[in-house]
Amino acid sequence: MTYPSAPARTLARPQRAAAGWLGWMGFGVLALAALAAGPARAQGEVTVSHGYSNFGELKYPADMAHLDYVNPDAPKGGEISIWSQGNFDSFNQYARAGVPAALNTIGSESLLTSTADDPYGSYCFLCTTLEYPEDLSFVTFNLREDVTFADGTPMTAEDVAYSFNLFQTQGIPEYRSVVEGFIKEVVVEGDYRITFRFNPDSSVRDRVGIAGGTPVFSKAWFEAKGQRLDQSTREPFMSTGAYVLDSFDFNRRVVYRRNPDYWGYDHPFSIGRNNFDRIRVEYFADSDAAFEGFKAGAYTFRIESEPQTWAERYDFPGVTNGWVVREEIPDGNVGDRLAWVFNLDRPEWQDERVRRAISLMFNFEWSNATLYFGLYQRPVSFWSGTDLAAEGVPSEGELALLRPLVEEGLLPESILTDEAYVPPANDPSANRPSRQLIRQASALLDEAGWTTGPDGLRRNAEGKVLDLLILQFNPMFDRVINPYIENLTSLGVRARLERVDSAQYVERRRKGDFDMTSQRFSLPFEPSIGLEQWFASKTADDSSRNLMRLRNPAIDRLIGSVIDATSLDDMKTGVRAVDRALRSVGFDLPLWYSGNYWVAYYDMYRHPETLPPLALGYLDFWWFDPEAEGRLRAAGALR
Repeated sequence: MTYPSAPARTLARPQRAAAGWLGWMGFGVLALAALAAGPARAQGEVTVSHGYSNFGELKYPADMAHLDYVNPDAPKGGEISIWSQGNFDSFNQYARAGVPAALNTIGSESLLTSTADDPYGSYCFLCTTLEYPEDLSFVTFNLREDVTFADGTPMTAEDVAYSFNLFQTQGIPEYRSVVEGFIKEVVVEGDYRITFRFNPDSSVRDRVGIAGGTPVFSKAWFEAKGQRLDQSTREPFMSTGAYVLDSFDFNRRVVYRRNPDYWGYDHPFSIGRNNFDRIRVEYFADSDAAFEGFKAGAYTFRIESEPQTWAERYDFPGVTNGWVVREEIPDGNVGDRLAWVFNLDRPEWQDERVRRAISLMFNFEWSNATLYFGLYQRPVSFWSGTDLAAEGVPSEGELALLRPLVEEGLLPESILTDEAYVPPANDPSANRPSRQLIRQASALLDEAGWTTGPDGLRRNAEGKVLDLLILQFNPMFDRVINPYIENLTSLGVRARLERVDSAQYVERRRKGDFDMTSQRFSLPFEPSIGLEQWFASKTADDSSRNLMRLRNPAIDRLIGSVIDATSLDDMKTGVRAVDRALRSVGFDLPLWYSGNYWVAYYDMYRHPETLPPLALGYLDFWWFDPEAEGRLRAAGALR
């Protein structure tokens, strides 16, 4: 699906588990085509159903009691506290201006929702049913009549239409450039009935997701406040969700509380969820300070992102006394591809040979063994850990997509016969790459016209030195970047690290004021038009995802084949071709990912024995044990 908002920054710690269920972000993959499941009925040429799936049947029937992976008897109460890095000065993550507070969309809900155990399913949440014809030229949502905003006012179709139009007119440019032209008109047919009519040339698989996946805000609140979607705000937008803002102290703390009057507690999708009375976020300048705060009990739940910390530093009294639980929990999502991306708007990085040479000087094996205790894997694909990843030589289906692009000169002939690109392995015993790889990198730079002068620096024919500025805000990256800079320096590249505060980091990435910076590619199981936000030429000028400014007509065409896919097999073939082509372009230097969550928490939280594959859910369906909390306080474990 597409994403209306832009993240404030790329964090070293995983965010998906915290945000994966919050509002529209929780939809993972919205199911959008004409295969309805469960008790649907035909009315002439219109089908009425409780949900959609592009591929196969929905997991849950219309009369489900609750989700399979929740504890329906989970008690309500207590507080869970987590941490965030940096600062914040806004509660609107849909605007370029400001740095949004963590979990600022926690109160947002949409017409449709997804689950953590059905990657292709989409279900009515703020609606009771949807109606659509075979050609999916429109979709009608019949809204629930019991939904209220946090102030107690009812949600109606007018609010849905108003919210949708906000994103169409005031949403960030990268979102608008992708979804413009999708909707022919939005028709409010009554207080609780709304129809979206689609333009015939819009992507069929994305239609219902665009219509039903938009957060719903209060029209009356926006008009009374004079608020715009593209402006920062000091309070969250009035929404329908279970949590509302309780209190905040800019750059130090933000607290959300469970709304006792939330409309949806008895909804089957809400049973066993929204269990904490309060969710508190403590802010720290860096991860070291945050870890010390966790040890002291300043906050109580931590997803660890630093392998060295996980391997060596969890020997403090809270752990040895049994106050703190450590768990490694499998993450069944597509493996995130954390990478350093090149700014392709700068002339020196437009040459693939130069990018390959720079990338060859990073020794993942040494970094993983020496700095990260062997706990990481390298994300060779953009869909690591899934059957969407390109492997070996192209299949016949991939060749059918790739060959025309080769014939037009848009892709090299080698992509038809070579195996999918995998970064070469290195010796883990020393930081420097192997002699063979150093020679290869040097030859690539020589071939590209960057030759070594008497001072050891690489210059082109105009005498310009090959400079590489790596932009970063997280000091935890220093220990991996500095050895990499040593390798680049030995090659004759004048590389340096510039670490800035989070506000500068956001602004400079947006403006393209860098040579290389971090990006975390988080891609879904059912990619479609959202790929354009990540990789399409149309988003390269202003995107929080296409940071590398990729403009490649072959990639654009291949993305189109994914968007147009009507079967699961065709979609997977298209994604593998996209993956193969992206890796062949080489616009990023893949770093690492983990297939597990590393979780530490004070022993007063409980979770279902079997967790679902697609969500950790600690803010969602875990719960609080007051007796265990009392024992911890009596022992002096908590502040």
